[in-house]
Amino acid sequence: MNRILMLLPVLAISLVGCTMAPKYSRPEAPVPNAWPKGPAYKELAGATSATAVADIPWQEFFVDPQLRKLIALALANNRDLRLAALNIERSRARYQIQRSNLLPKIDANAAGTFQRLAEDFSGTGLPKNIHQYNLGLGISSYELDLFGRVQSLKDQALEQFLATEQARRSVQISLVSEVAANYLSLAADRERLQLAKETLASQQSSYRLIQSRFESGISSALDLHQAQTSVDTARVDIARFTTFTAQDENALNLVVGSPVSAELLPSALSETLTALKDPTPGLPSEVLLGRPDILQAENLLKGANANIGAARAAFFPRITLVSSVGVGSDDLAGLFTSGSFVWKVAPQISLPIFDGGSNRANLKVAEVDRDIAVAQYEKAIQTAFREVADAFALRGTIDDQLAAQKSLTDATAESYRLSLARYEKGVDSYLNVLDSQRSLYGSQQNLINVRLARLLNLATLYKVLGGGA
Repeated sequence: MNRILMLLPVLAISLVGCTMAPKYSRPEAPVPNAWPKGPAYKELAGATSATAVADIPWQEFFVDPQLRKLIALALANNRDLRLAALNIERSRARYQIQRSNLLPKIDANAAGTFQRLAEDFSGTGLPKNIHQYNLGLGISSYELDLFGRVQSLKDQALEQFLATEQARRSVQISLVSEVAANYLSLAADRERLQLAKETLASQQSSYRLIQSRFESGISSALDLHQAQTSVDTARVDIARFTTFTAQDENALNLVVGSPVSAELLPSALSETLTALKDPTPGLPSEVLLGRPDILQAENLLKGANANIGAARAAFFPRITLVSSVGVGSDDLAGLFTSGSFVWKVAPQISLPIFDGGSNRANLKVAEVDRDIAVAQYEKAIQTAFREVADAFALRGTIDDQLAAQKSLTDATAESYRLSLARYEKGVDSYLNVLDSQRSLYGSQQNLINVRLARLLNLATLYKVLGGGA
């Protein structure tokens, strides 16, 4: 019997790794094997190899010194990233708990029993005091995993743990990109605010000149009121962009996780934000299947697949072992004398006969959960494909848009200069000057918008291409 006691755990351990889970095979990616083609995707034309953004640390991708300091602060203080790290610790502990069920748990125990028997129960006709002492080691409720139920649950816990690690990577990449986006938005709004202030100063100067001309009878009341509208428009924009910059700073403080010192805040958009100017992807399978959100979805799919093995094993007998060895005596001093050795083996076999269909229903739930995980995995790939394609659609056209906007701004600036000169010589009305000034101001604002879109696109490319840690 002692040999049986020793052999049963050995037999169980030898069967570890044998499960009834279906063989896992990665689903085919439900996206084309090549990126879209067309005028918007000239950045992808002829691209055969990737600038391995996923292998480039963010410190090398984002080279602006102030932005790099902000990203480092965010990685240290952001609560979302901290929560993701804590979820990893929690998932790791759950995996270790599930893994420990594969091995017997040996407990040491000591007990003493003191009992007085009535004379009717003692067998001697006299009351009797009974003392019992026990000391031993035992295995309590150890399941012999003959059909892989515990192993399947362990595999599921492992995949869930790996999924949380990929989730942390995904949060970190998104966080880096978000810090860059908030930083750029603040820089753009500060530049817009400065432009509005400069415009207000210019319009106030023009208003004073026209007011002087009006008082001298040279300019009309219409000219004076038209000049006033330009002043008021600039004042409105100053108030609006002052609000935007304050909100941008609040957003930056939130994502960084602590108040940002003034010396780290941008004053204007920087064209040297990143080191990579033209990152290009490789094949969709190379880019998409390496993104942490896709890897997370696949880990969850593998976990759901393993859970089917546990649900299948529930149809088969479960063998539970309870055993102990030790010494016992009715006298504390006699615990370690000859003849005090005791042992106990109590294997239990549970075979489901009638469960009202719960096991079959559990198996159906596990299979549907696997199918749901497949659909979520495929949807994640499709979403990632669109994100990359959208980012490169903008990347392929933004430089042309920027060049055109610069040319438009230069042209409207010259138009404003000429119309102002014609007005001062009395050739044109002030309405033409006002129209030219509004066009110039709008073009300058749009130029800032396009420059912001170009820089935000680079931050987006870092994210959608699975930027490095």
